[in-house]
Amino acid sequence: MKRILLPLTLVLAVSAQAQITNNVKAKVDPKNNKVSNPVVEKPKPKVMSREALRKCIDMDDANAKAGEDLKKDQNDYTATADQLKAEKAQLDQEEVTLVKQDADLKAERDAIMKMNEELVAAAPKLDKKEFEARNTAYKARADAFGTAVEARNVAAKAFLPKRKAFGEKVDALDVKFKAIDANRDALLDAKDQYKAECLNRAYDENDLKFVKEQKAAGK
Repeated sequence: MKRILLPLTLVLAVSAQAQITNNVKAKVDPKNNKVSNPVVEKPKPKVMSREALRKCIDMDDANAKAGEDLKKDQNDYTATADQLKAEKAQLDQEEVTLVKQDADLKAERDAIMKMNEELVAAAPKLDKKEFEARNTAYKARADAFGTAVEARNVAAKAFLPKRKAFGEKVDALDVKFKAIDANRDALLDAKDQYKAECLNRAYDENDLKFVKEQKAAGK
């Protein structure tokens, strides 16, 4: 029976051949029938049971899968974060535009109000034709202002849900980050457990073959 004292991770990747020290019989001197140079048998390492070996292999497989899943989650997180950065830049630009529109509309409103005050003050001095011309210009400017306000309100109404949805995406990404962080810690703990229970443990090569066959058969 062959026994190997190697990390299981190496054994799972490479088929290794092991050597153990066989008992050597003492040499006998045929002349005087005396025993010379006795060889002391080395203690045999304790071999893991099949159950323990199966547990270690399952742990190693689980850690490998957890590592792959963690890497995928990290890549997804990075991709989503990049998308949100681009989305934030667009939303910030839309917000800047809305703020500028508000400032422009306020200035236009003040100008129209001043125009109306001047028209009212000058009305008694104006003839009918001149008054109507100035009044028509005032109404046209006021109407244009009203149209601009409506357009601004439509843009603001469309912007607010997008900003809210963006905030929800950021919150979801934060939850995902915390989950990734927890999974990373759990994987590190699992690897530490594997090292403590399985690393550098001796096992029987036939047991390893048996366990692999059982796993391949789905047992």
